Amino acid sequence: MEAISLGNFFWMTLGAILTLCIFSFLYRDNPFYKFAEHLVVGVSAGYFTILLWHNGLKPNLFDYLQDGSWYALWLNSSHAEYMVPAVLGALTWTRFSRKWSWVSRWPIAIYIGIATGISIPLAMKNSVNMQLFSTMRAISWDNFLGTGYLDPTSGYSQVLIFIGMIAALFYFFFSKEHIGVFNGVAKFGIGMLMIGFGASFGFTVMGRISLFVQRIQFMGDWSKTAWGNGGGNLLVWVVACGIFILLGIYELIVFFRKKGQPQTSA
Repeated sequence: MEAISLGNFFWMTLGAILTLCIFSFLYRDNPFYKFAEHLVVGVSAGYFTILLWHNGLKPNLFDYLQDGSWYALWLNSSHAEYMVPAVLGALTWTRFSRKWSWVSRWPIAIYIGIATGISIPLAMKNSVNMQLFSTMRAISWDNFLGTGYLDPTSGYSQVLIFIGMIAALFYFFFSKEHIGVFNGVAKFGIGMLMIGFGASFGFTVMGRISLFVQRIQFMGDWSKTAWGNGGGNLLVWVVACGIFILLGIYELIVFFRKKGQPQTSA
């Protein structure tokens, strides 16, 4: 096993302890979880503040004004127009004054207006226009069966997407009563919508599970480094599974105890 320095081992141990503090929330809210939560919030705020300075304010504002003089508020800079966003940014700090907080509405309104003007066309292009274009694409009859399992470029996939889109639109058509064939098509559309929602939910859950697996692997690496044996991963998995089993037994006991208690009306 490759030896690591004492400093790296210290940071790994700190990460392992904080991971266990976060996992302790699976039992209930406690001071260890609160400490780790507040530490994450504080470190994230400091990290993003420095990131905003080095990637936003410095290259996009101060670097353009540096050819001027500070005593003249950079008005003698060759890019004096950058003083406009600088002043607008400074005006947002009036939010902390009860007397002058109304001034902060102007830069915030300008920011929201610009951001809306930029984001709406992008959202329409990526979320609406591109989806409509893909739905109306010509069916690939030469590659109708595709080259593999559920080939998205195959012709039958394009036919299935088109039929599913039409059926889903039938479900949202409320000017006609959903009976007979119309009701069957609408139910097929509901099924297609549920497949889409289920895929999105599964993708989100898999993302969270991958984060959990990464933390367990980190705990395994830490245990191997700490004790220098190959059974570290096994130990961590046994401890994690033991925690989940004990938590499950505890929840079952609480559930059956509540079930045995008489119901009280409000």
